[in-house]
Amino acid sequence: MNKILVLIFLAAYATLWFAMLRYDIMMYQQNSYRFSRYRRWLFKSYKPQWAAIIAALAIACWILTDNVTGLAIIFMLYLSWQELKVKYKKPLAYTMRVKRLFTTAAIITLAAIVLSFIYIPHYMPAIALGLLALPVLMLAADVINKPIEKYIVRRYYREAQQILASMPRLKVIGVTGSFGKTSTKNYLYRILSEKYNVLMTPGNYNTTLGVVRTVREQLKPYHDIFIVEMGAKQPGDIREICDLVHPTIGIVTAVGEMHLETFHTVENILHTKFELLDALPEDGLGVVNLDSQPIAASDAPHDKRIVTYAVHNTAADYLAVDINYTSKLTDFSVATREGVRTGYATQLAGRGNILNLLAAIVVADRLGVEEALQKRAMRRIEQIEHRLSINRASGGVTVIDDAYNSNPAGARMALEVLRDFAVDVGGRRIVVTPGFVELGERQAELNRQFGRDMAKACDIAVVVNLTNREAITQGLTEAGFPAECIHQTASFTEASAFLLRTLTQGDVILYENDLPDSFR
Repeated sequence: MNKILVLIFLAAYATLWFAMLRYDIMMYQQNSYRFSRYRRWLFKSYKPQWAAIIAALAIACWILTDNVTGLAIIFMLYLSWQELKVKYKKPLAYTMRVKRLFTTAAIITLAAIVLSFIYIPHYMPAIALGLLALPVLMLAADVINKPIEKYIVRRYYREAQQILASMPRLKVIGVTGSFGKTSTKNYLYRILSEKYNVLMTPGNYNTTLGVVRTVREQLKPYHDIFIVEMGAKQPGDIREICDLVHPTIGIVTAVGEMHLETFHTVENILHTKFELLDALPEDGLGVVNLDSQPIAASDAPHDKRIVTYAVHNTAADYLAVDINYTSKLTDFSVATREGVRTGYATQLAGRGNILNLLAAIVVADRLGVEEALQKRAMRRIEQIEHRLSINRASGGVTVIDDAYNSNPAGARMALEVLRDFAVDVGGRRIVVTPGFVELGERQAELNRQFGRDMAKACDIAVVVNLTNREAITQGLTEAGFPAECIHQTASFTEASAFLLRTLTQGDVILYENDLPDSFR
């Protein structure tokens, strides 16, 4: 093989190496750089097609003919393009840690390539097969970098502590829950900003390291309030964040069946979310959703002041009443111990969003934001992408985008919105969904129940992907849903093609979840 072809081959290989390693690092990042979580994902969800593809590439290169090598180059570039064009819900954040991982992995790879050229006669198959070991390579790079990472984390953590200690008047509000926390954080930020200088953790920066980064890079002396979203994948995660920021107000939006593979029981999830309430000072305020059954059935910390909110549970301190859904606005009133407050309106749809707004109203009242300012801000709050956002597509079709939802309780709320909007516009109700994952032993049953719920709310069901196809279809069938109205597709691309062929004016589509990136 001539030298030019070798160089082109190596360039194509480098591109594929980057594309595949990027995916591995992205998943390691999404698993909080914790080996146990990443290992669990690796064994359950790693792309199986890579093995066959790379093995075929290695066999092709074994022949070592220019023609076959040329085909291998084209093949590698095609695979790279297929991977790099994918837009993930949680794309890789190119932090300094990620850049260090890439650098160390590149050094190891270059060393291996040099040794292959020197000691292995048929070096290209070895190089190709080496792509299969990229998860191991990435973990090896992480082990090599670990002493540096520990030092940097400790230094950044101390810097964040010092910044927070220098702002004794800063009021910290923690927001956690199985679902609804990001929306609640955003709504609260918008309402409190009517009166205060407010900072919130951006995007999904809901881990300790994410909060540390926000404090170091964005928190300024002029901020009055810091809203911190707190996520958890195992007990102790929320306590760890609280030990850093010391919240005085804590919101628990809901407790539901999510991440059961790590938490195992809803009770463990509840106790983990209540770590936020446990961390509040004596004069702190806990704000909890009384419509969430696990919360309603539990004993909140008795040594804390707890204010409850709900849409259905009339025992709540703040209760949304006289809710009126239309295709343009949602109107509602708020009943408190002092009486009924009318005139609330929002562009947001669904009971879940009303609950999130109620939590924000409770905190706004506590912090002295006038009712008129609350209402003004609420009307201006725009829909958050992929969280029950409603869009009018061409041809008179309404799209309800709930792609970020990943839990059964949120799905039931989304189905309620679908029913309401279908009545308003008079079209067919269509659900496009792959169901829900990371539910442990309960995954099949919860997806069957989801199918039964869908049967009551839609006219056409489009079940995407193989992961939960059998369970959802079984639930639909058990509820008497017509078999001819159930459509199974391998991907969202196929589902979209089907919809283009069948949609008519007035149809309403609900996109419910789109599976985590780790399960694509």
